[in-house]
Amino acid sequence: MKTLFAFAVLAIGMTFSSAAASAQSKSIVDIAVGSPDHTTLVAAVKAADLVGTLQGAGPFTVFAPANSAFDKLPAGTVATLLKPENKATLAKILTYHVVAGNLDSTAVVNAIKKGNGKVELTTVSGGRLWAMMEGKNVVLKDEKGGKSTITAVDLKGTNGVIHVIDTVVMPN
Repeated sequence: MKTLFAFAVLAIGMTFSSAAASAQSKSIVDIAVGSPDHTTLVAAVKAADLVGTLQGAGPFTVFAPANSAFDKLPAGTVATLLKPENKATLAKILTYHVVAGNLDSTAVVNAIKKGNGKVELTTVSGGRLWAMMEGKNVVLKDEKGGKSTITAVDLKGTNGVIHVIDTVVMPN
């Protein structure tokens, strides 16, 4: 199963190889800022005043929604969340995508195996996410029952690692 996951990740993440090679000298925020696929996430992190936090020592594991993940939200959701009066809600959603520690893809898959097919992760916001295998993919299940597939892994920075996801996960 690990081999299948690694192969799938290699196939999906080939376009990230040069970014990953240079990423190790950058923080996770710097990596996101440099990604054209994460402009919505970067705007949200700035609006929630989380840049300083996510540039901290960490380590952090970030499940980073791509722009296309935000596009799946109901019309107007992102614009509403970016308003100053919704800063606390936005910060809760964003920190729900962050786990303390440095969980690379091998660690995630090993934890899933150790948990007999599922592992519970506690997020920085205090919420819970569950990681599991669905076929060859690692999938996150959020507190509302929504699912997100990890599409690229192990973008390693100086203060943690980023895994790209295809759907925004939501806390209760």
